[in-house]
Amino acid sequence: MLEATLRPSSLSEYIGQSTIKGHLIVYMEAAKKRNEALGHVLLHGPPGLGKTTLAHIVAKEMQAQIRITAGPAIEKPGDLASLLTNLQKGDLLFIDEIHRLRPQVEEMLYSAMEDHCLDLVIGKGPSARSMRIDLQPFTLIGATTKVASISAPLRDRFIHNFKLSFYTDPEMQLIVERTAGILNVAFDTGAAFRIATSARATPRIANRLVRAIRDFAQVNDESLISLGRVDKTLNELGIDSDGLDRTDRIVLQTIIEKFAGGPVGLSTLAASTGEEEESLEDVYEPYLLQCGYLQRTPKGRMVTERAYQKMNMKMPANAQGKMFA
Repeated sequence: MLEATLRPSSLSEYIGQSTIKGHLIVYMEAAKKRNEALGHVLLHGPPGLGKTTLAHIVAKEMQAQIRITAGPAIEKPGDLASLLTNLQKGDLLFIDEIHRLRPQVEEMLYSAMEDHCLDLVIGKGPSARSMRIDLQPFTLIGATTKVASISAPLRDRFIHNFKLSFYTDPEMQLIVERTAGILNVAFDTGAAFRIATSARATPRIANRLVRAIRDFAQVNDESLISLGRVDKTLNELGIDSDGLDRTDRIVLQTIIEKFAGGPVGLSTLAASTGEEEESLEDVYEPYLLQCGYLQRTPKGRMVTERAYQKMNMKMPANAQGKMFA
């Protein structure tokens, strides 16, 4: 499990998200002193920023067992009941994509999170009866890329709510260098920083790029990875110096050429680019928005002046007026 070896195993190894780490240290230490389970934690942010890694670290720091599942995998209330009744005191239940829980499953979580009990209805019709099952105190860690899609009753039951942010270039360089050390990869001057600035401020992408560049270098019998090797490999992968890949550029080019810079609706943009709406919204848009190439308006998506510069295209005279219309 290479991916598991690349994951940091403690908060001291975890690079970035310093505010979240500082708060978690306080909350975990306080819970340990009271001999209690850590309060329920909601982690949200774009994919690849370390939500699952943080859940594993919390379990290790709390010296607790962790059970891992995903929202779509819990199909009926019985599935959730089976997970919860098997938890021991202080255990962690990690639910990825928690925004995709079915309503009847989500409602069961309310009493489990607040009162550590399950209210079940056995039977149907006049013979139906309710039964309450007591649970051991546990910690629920939910992860999502769409925090707005979580219902307010569920969201409000999380005691700790953390939003993971994109990483800075220096943080990304440290992550690249750490990954290179684990994979026994040697970089020449400037090579690690070049990868860091091309990884969309996302550790998962940085790790993927390091592995890809290592493979290209190994096939070409290069023991020391130079800046030239990095540039050549990134070019082969279609990734430019700002971390934009072919799909990012197609999105910007489509809005500029086919829709005069926008606005254009998400469904129309998805049909024009051949991408799924969820992929555009969850994978590509966050980074384009972060970089200032794209903006969302009530009428749809629009490119910015910076996007025209990026694509080496001249911005129409009326485009700026459309942005503020």
